Amino acid sequence: MVTAKTSEIDVVKGLDHGADDYLCKPFGIMEFISRVKAVLRRASTAPASTTTLRFGDITLDDVARTVTVDGEPVELTFKEYSLLHFFLEHPEEVLARERIMKAVWDTDDLLESRTIDMHVRTLR
Repeated sequence: MVTAKTSEIDVVKGLDHGADDYLCKPFGIMEFISRVKAVLRRASTAPASTTTLRFGDITLDDVARTVTVDGEPVELTFKEYSLLHFFLEHPEEVLARERIMKAVWDTDDLLESRTIDMHVRTLR
């Protein structure tokens, strides 16, 4: 997403609605090209995932992009879905914030670590 909006809430909204990256104007062409290459690299190396993940009463269907709890559908944002998917791929593991940020947001920037808290709170 390329935009002039630079507030943290705009960035979070953009990423939550499915943007792979968020680039604020003005930006350099070299940065833009590097970000495009990173998105293409992630897309080409993304591992094939299991179509259905389960943990307890939670079921995540990757093909339909649906989540159910006790058989009842649950609506999630793009990032909430991605975060839940990551958690379900690593059940019973303690996950470091750095690893979550890298896997779900593709960044090591822990300045945004409160974003994880916000999304986990919503998932609960």
